[in-house]
Amino acid sequence: MKFQKISFKNKNGDLLSGRLDLPIDNLPIAYALFAHCFTCSKNLKALVNISNALNMAGIAVFRFDFTGLGESEGDFANTNFSSNVADLVAAANYLKEQFQSPKILIGHSLGGAAILQAAAQIESAESVVTIAAPCSPNHVAHLLESNREEIEQKGEAQVVLAGKKFNIKKQFLDDLDQHKMQETIRKIRKAMLIFHSPVDKIVGIENATWIFQAAMHPKSFISLDKADHMLTDPSDSLYVGSVMAAWARKYISIPKRAGKPLDAEGNQVIVRTGKSGFRTEVKAGEHALLADEPEKYGGTDTGPNPYDYLVTALGACTSMTLRMYADHKKWPLDSITVRLNHSKIHAADCGDCESKEGKIDVIEREIDVEGELDDQQRQRLLEIADKCPVHRTLHGEVKVRSKLKA
Repeated sequence: MKFQKISFKNKNGDLLSGRLDLPIDNLPIAYALFAHCFTCSKNLKALVNISNALNMAGIAVFRFDFTGLGESEGDFANTNFSSNVADLVAAANYLKEQFQSPKILIGHSLGGAAILQAAAQIESAESVVTIAAPCSPNHVAHLLESNREEIEQKGEAQVVLAGKKFNIKKQFLDDLDQHKMQETIRKIRKAMLIFHSPVDKIVGIENATWIFQAAMHPKSFISLDKADHMLTDPSDSLYVGSVMAAWARKYISIPKRAGKPLDAEGNQVIVRTGKSGFRTEVKAGEHALLADEPEKYGGTDTGPNPYDYLVTALGACTSMTLRMYADHKKWPLDSITVRLNHSKIHAADCGDCESKEGKIDVIEREIDVEGELDDQQRQRLLEIADKCPVHRTLHGEVKVRSKLKA
């Protein structure tokens, strides 16, 4: 994904570290603001996967480290739930000033509770998404139960959470008790999507039930089946991202692109491969695709490989051309199925090839036409298949001109 490193100030003047993940064409249809879990950071792998899926749908994602966490300034010991909410409002204001106001608010775990609280202060938001969120911020107090007595008596204590040490002050616990969420959720009046796992051992599924019942329509609930609280299995976070992207497009206003749409010949295809691996984003017009390599070749198999796309283009062009021809002739062609296979063989093994040295590419194409067609019509369709534009391109002279962007 393409991203920008961003720093912005919270209400206390602390510089917070953020990251804006952008779709491949740098033309987002909307911006989302993402709140991470308690003591986590913006770089949690689950958040990265969800951001990837949203970027594929054309949605930019802004995620940042709360005060005193990750790369952000400030003392975590002096923060509380209210300061997290204030950080979210500051982030939304930054997006509004520098880019575009967020239309989607997303929160994981305690970040979900913070998003629910902040939603009323972010007027631009049209949809709200929670992932494994507690129904009340004071739910997090149970994580501090073993240190609660020390916190109450001494005013603060050092607490180990997720293997890291944090100073927690009494004001943090006091602040958690002040927030009444039910009325807050009822007043949100925005489309809401709730993700939760029935086997979540950190935040029980009953929290999702409570949030769902308090929320007004339109609202949706998605069960994450066997997922854990942190979505450590990549398949869970990728699933959350893809479902969220499809859901959000229904509940946000999507601006129309300025200018006239490009025709097929003038349409630019944009392809981007990241820092590691072969997973590649593809944007063809308004359509988002993925390309990759199989695991045995070092890829993650999240999409077709480049040769798959090549033969896909030939197959699609073949069936479309036959459809067009049959419609023009008013022939009873019910459907066309094209099966293709690409391989490389030694030229010496090809009896009908001009080249006799090295290797050549061979594409086997089997065409299945259904309908009440006679033999003459079927034979003519086979001849027309060889006239499809992509077929002719593959057999014609092709010149690829490459240059590095200045």
